[in-house]
Amino acid sequence: MKRKKTIEPVPYVEIDRYAGVWYEIGRYQHWYEKGATNVSAEYIQKDGYLEVINRYKKSNKDGEIKGKAFIVPNSGNAKLKVQFHWPFKGDYWVIDLDEDYQWAVVSNSSRSNLWILYRKPIIDNEELRPIVYRLVNNGFELAKVHWTKQTNEIKE
Repeated sequence: MKRKKTIEPVPYVEIDRYAGVWYEIGRYQHWYEKGATNVSAEYIQKDGYLEVINRYKKSNKDGEIKGKAFIVPNSGNAKLKVQFHWPFKGDYWVIDLDEDYQWAVVSNSSRSNLWILYRKPIIDNEELRPIVYRLVNNGFELAKVHWTKQTNEIKE
């Protein structure tokens, strides 16, 4: 199947519905997440931005990193610039989203990042399968996906 040249975000994201806790189901592995399990992200609406709190477990120790997400104007709230270390910002595009906001897929224009997010720590294979199918059809490499280990130790 031929890969699409560009990837587009979803047309619109209701930020108040997107806010809250998301659990990482899978990701493209990057050095800063290597060895991380029980990964979650919480988005909290603030005045002019979203506070982002990423929580994880690494080497049996709990970790947390805080950042900010700024909505890109005229993007239907689907494109954000996320900043964990000033002055660096990265693209955060919501490219697939459940109509009930139970799952989301996030990437960037170059497809170098990928996160599959769900409102609970574990997703059923029947629900995951069509998400993965769309990712592959949009040029993402399934072999590069690191499936995140989630345990019952996560506190909501």
